[in-house]
Amino acid sequence: MALRRKRRTSDRNRGRDDLCYSIVDSPTGKLLLVADDDNLRVLNFQEGGDKVDPLPPWRQGNPLLDEAERQLGEYFDGKRQEFQLPLQPIGTPFQLHAWKQLQQIPYGSTWTYGEQARRVGNPRASRAVGAANGRNPIAIIIPCHRVIGGNGRLVGFGGGLNSKRWLLEMEASVNRLARPRRIRLRPGTSGRLVGQRMSGWL
Repeated sequence: MALRRKRRTSDRNRGRDDLCYSIVDSPTGKLLLVADDDNLRVLNFQEGGDKVDPLPPWRQGNPLLDEAERQLGEYFDGKRQEFQLPLQPIGTPFQLHAWKQLQQIPYGSTWTYGEQARRVGNPRASRAVGAANGRNPIAIIIPCHRVIGGNGRLVGFGGGLNSKRWLLEMEASVNRLARPRRIRLRPGTSGRLVGQRMSGWL
């Protein structure tokens, strides 16, 4: 069943005077963050095809946006794998369910759209979850970049495929560096334990 197209995030928030925004630099380009005093509502790629512009009477900055910027900096530096931020995305019940499942994808891992559809409870809903992911208003933190095509190809990302590729490669690199070394006994060392790099581990 086709999903009814929702209004853009900027339209749903038009005229609200309790929203604040900031634009931050990142390795994937500028990001727009939008929040009220209690919840982050938007993380939008400013250089992708789904750019959202700040609207009057939005105000610049608040403590939650400062914290979001700090955690994003740690994420991009490879020092944070989970975000601790209050979120309030706006969408249909199906979209909200699909976005909740996105938050279950482990850092550095990927699902296919088919896998996400199974997690949502409808294995035939691959296209529907793809459409829902395309409407995800809080990119990166709700990690729609971790969903790929069934053939392993990178498809469908509002921030652009180069940004999606960069995010996945960065997370995979951090995971590789975090893997422990295996310890084995080296012959002729009188039982001393010696750390060895094992093929396939590091």
